Amino acid sequence: MATLTLALYNTYGVKRFHDAHLRAIARAAPLAYAYGFHLALVGFPLEGKPSEVAEAVAEKTTIGEGGKYLIELALSNRFHLLDFPRRGFPPQFGTPVATTRKPSDEKEITPLQLAEAFVGGESFLLLVGLGRHGLPKETFKLARYHMDVTGRRVSLETCTAMGAIVAEISTYVGALKWGSGRRTLRGFW
Repeated sequence: MATLTLALYNTYGVKRFHDAHLRAIARAAPLAYAYGFHLALVGFPLEGKPSEVAEAVAEKTTIGEGGKYLIELALSNRFHLLDFPRRGFPPQFGTPVATTRKPSDEKEITPLQLAEAFVGGESFLLLVGLGRHGLPKETFKLARYHMDVTGRRVSLETCTAMGAIVAEISTYVGALKWGSGRRTLRGFW
């Protein structure tokens, strides 16, 4: 079964867990949960199993009903902790896509094209850079595709971008499945 994974790529610092890390995780979890995505953290200074990390983060936030959705993601095996990639991302998460307002012409994929490929059975790992510099240059090289969610090369604040990414892709997926008659009792996921 194909999956969509929202992956937060840590560029804040690898030695200490910052408040910015906590806020980003707390804001991403309800989005992933609500729209049927998995959530992955790349290079975060966290140790333990995803369920343990979810519990620890939930204790420190009121966002997302006190971390409820992060715990739900962990319980359903939809919350993942990844190391920084050395030669690439784990293949079980699908095709890596760098989200950016500056996609390269030869790697650009639109949200609609991505949704079409997902409906066709392909999984995707959507990489969102945290911090003022976004994703590192090496990540753009590792990613097979680059996606600008606005289609207009507009820079969005990280949490705004996360919301736009999951909402736009899930809307396209829903429309494509509706048009093909593949509806389910629980919606399109």
